[in-house]
Amino acid sequence: MSHVRAGIFLLFLLSGNYGKAEMLSAERIRELTAANVRPALRLYRDFLSQPNDAVYPDDILRLVEWMEPVFAARGFQTRRLATAGSPVLFAQLSNPAATRTVLVYLQADGQPVDRSAWNQRDPYEPVLKARATDGSWESIPWASLEQGIDPDWRVFARSASDSKGPMTQFLLAMDVLAQANVAPAFNLKVIVDTEEELGSPNLADAVNRYRDILASDLLLIFDGPPHASNRPTVTFGARGIATITLTTFGPRTPQHSGHYGNFIPNPAFHLARILASMKDAGGRVLIPGFYVGVDINDALRRRLDAVPDDEGAILSSIGVSAPDKVAGNLQESLQFPSLNIRGLSSGWVGKESRTIIPATATAEIDIRLVVESDPAHLIDLVRAHIKGLGYEVIVSEPSDAQRRQYAQIVRFDSEISYAAFRSDFDSAPGRLARAGMRNLYGEEPILIRTMGGSIPISPFVETLGIPAAIVPTVNIDNNQHSPNENLRIGNFIEGIAILASVLSRELD
Repeated sequence: MSHVRAGIFLLFLLSGNYGKAEMLSAERIRELTAANVRPALRLYRDFLSQPNDAVYPDDILRLVEWMEPVFAARGFQTRRLATAGSPVLFAQLSNPAATRTVLVYLQADGQPVDRSAWNQRDPYEPVLKARATDGSWESIPWASLEQGIDPDWRVFARSASDSKGPMTQFLLAMDVLAQANVAPAFNLKVIVDTEEELGSPNLADAVNRYRDILASDLLLIFDGPPHASNRPTVTFGARGIATITLTTFGPRTPQHSGHYGNFIPNPAFHLARILASMKDAGGRVLIPGFYVGVDINDALRRRLDAVPDDEGAILSSIGVSAPDKVAGNLQESLQFPSLNIRGLSSGWVGKESRTIIPATATAEIDIRLVVESDPAHLIDLVRAHIKGLGYEVIVSEPSDAQRRQYAQIVRFDSEISYAAFRSDFDSAPGRLARAGMRNLYGEEPILIRTMGGSIPISPFVETLGIPAAIVPTVNIDNNQHSPNENLRIGNFIEGIAILASVLSRELD
């Protein structure tokens, strides 16, 4: 089959018929997408069966070995770009008639798995499920697809939505174009990140090292869910991310709370006081200067208000009664840097709880970054705030001398993963994505200035000097990063059509 598909691509490239935007109508896209659903799902199942936790480089190498022939079967030339970690996969499809180049960012690695938390034997063995009358999900045979396809069925597996789903949609969109004898009207370069869930620690260096290979006119990112309404969406920015680990110290080893309660300080209370001092009851960061630089003027507010958020439905679905008061609404809130406690640990809980004064207490913090704020400066503000509370801030385990000298000690570890990015709504990738959406749906998509999550796009924008836009294609309730991650079949199919429509447009 791969040789046949490669032959189709070779013929349509050699034909010189590189296609005009009007050559691939919405009706033709949907017809070809429907004809490719079952082969798409077969490829998707195979892809999902490949372990992809970047903590295990050998698994990533096998994943790259799996991807190379899959891209080659669609006419791409591939090569591995070496990094200090796992290699990045680069694929290129040239159009001799094209004068401009589109770079596509895809992600192949996934979050770690806790098999005990999944409602299936193995997260790397994809399972097809249908919703039962009680709202739970029940496994159904894959052979059910041969009898008919219910768009509300879901595929459950690690990386089903984040982000093997979008990559499979891209590959099948290329099949749709080939079968329609329409090549992209531009050169295509694809970079597949294999360490995104580790924070892409080697990506910025790789982009700089291979900048000549990656040189392009614009960047499209195929990743993530659309607006909560599930309507067609184009997103023009993403927040960056930095992390802080705070550790407070009590006794060298846990002590009996009866013997030493009221005498030996408890590090959990120290940590609680530090964390509580950082935000008010409305969720606003109290550290002076944390929000400096962000300005929501009237023009921007109108643009943000155009996003049709049903905040009541969002709050209800998540299970809370009221939002934080950082800004007036959800879209405004996403324009500000955030300070989030993503994990707490001290002593034992539940059935393992015991009457002790713990030795340490640890908080994991993430800061979602925006374009207007400097990541290092925000970290410095947090550090200075803790010092202002009277704590000795150190960067390693406290020595005996430090324990004797200081009553309040905090270990402060931080890391900047990558910065935020944002492009204009009328930038080249935005125009291309919006044209594809209009072709398929007959109306303008929802335009989102900044998504709340983080993706490592700033190295491309800054190093290559190109604008970027995100085309999201997976259902928002997909449990990404969590057990029982899934992708709705209807969104999987629709995503193929969306990407085929975008890739069939001409750059204006």
